Amino acid sequence: MDKENLTETSWMNAPESNSAAIGEADLNLLHDARRRVIEELGKIIVGQEEVIDEILICLFSRGHVLLEGVPGLAKTLMISTLAKTLDLSFSRIQFTPDLMPADVTGTEIMEEDRATGHRELRFMPGPLFANVVLADEINRTPPKTQASLLEAMQERQVTAGRERHQLDDPFFVLATQNPIEQEGTYPLPEAQQDRFMFKIYVDYPSFDEEFEVARRTTGTATAEAEPVLRGEEILRLQQLVRQVPVSDHIVRYALSLVRQTRVGGEGVPDFVEDLVGWGAGPRAVQFLILGGKARALLQGRHHVQVEDIQALAPPVLRHRMVVNFAAESEGITSDEVVARIIDATPTTEDELSRDARFQKIFAS
Repeated sequence: MDKENLTETSWMNAPESNSAAIGEADLNLLHDARRRVIEELGKIIVGQEEVIDEILICLFSRGHVLLEGVPGLAKTLMISTLAKTLDLSFSRIQFTPDLMPADVTGTEIMEEDRATGHRELRFMPGPLFANVVLADEINRTPPKTQASLLEAMQERQVTAGRERHQLDDPFFVLATQNPIEQEGTYPLPEAQQDRFMFKIYVDYPSFDEEFEVARRTTGTATAEAEPVLRGEEILRLQQLVRQVPVSDHIVRYALSLVRQTRVGGEGVPDFVEDLVGWGAGPRAVQFLILGGKARALLQGRHHVQVEDIQALAPPVLRHRMVVNFAAESEGITSDEVVARIIDATPTTEDELSRDARFQKIFAS
């Protein structure tokens, strides 16, 4: 890996502790943390269990989340409530067409000492300097302002002038966008979408869930979420995720899924060649494995299984592979292509090693 790529992924390459150090107490720690957070969120948010689980997987994997859904599905409420349960500093940035990068990251101001008359530049931190940052309607601001998040998300720092200012850990960005009202919006470039670990779709609630929403929100009763996890506890849980062992077979399986999205590669299925414009890069593999580790712990397991990789393939890959015009004209989405790739990929080590198509993939 070249120096540039090492810098890009430095926050993902922290040294792992001995995987054997994970015991029942550690396993129960993360499992209990998930339970407590979900209980507090349940006071305010109805349903959306899968969305909440995927957000927690991102948090404990040190990733960032892009949430997409139509207006009124409580995306903003979900994120602000999550911040309250985590006992972390929270900042909401409402992205608008006139928002400037300095409005997000902060700016240097000239400050004068009245006693001496001496002047110096002082950095005034922007709303990005918080543990949990909500980038609300991120597609409503121009690319220059969208890009102001890139350094913070990847390097966990902000550069102003010649100075670098470190962000506090944990640092978690959750961005929202809605798929309608596209006039006057600025779609996120693929390179910036790649910085988000997951792209999560927030769907309409079921009838029973919407009934409960209506019942809760039209009366006089109010509920308030209580903090259940402190920052140092979250950092400890993030380290536990990295200690989860992962077999070579699971790594090869994750690689098999990702490499099959790359048009023109060895062993790529014909339907991918027909439907995909370009595929996912190496960051997808890293996020699949890290997410698989977090999911395993959240479900009370010490090791990653194939089903963990399969469950996380859609949120990891849907924004990293782009379907072509032929797929769009037939109404085929990236999720459907991912599902077909999963169906076409053997799950056992023996099947993978014997399949001629995957021998080509591993040799390429």
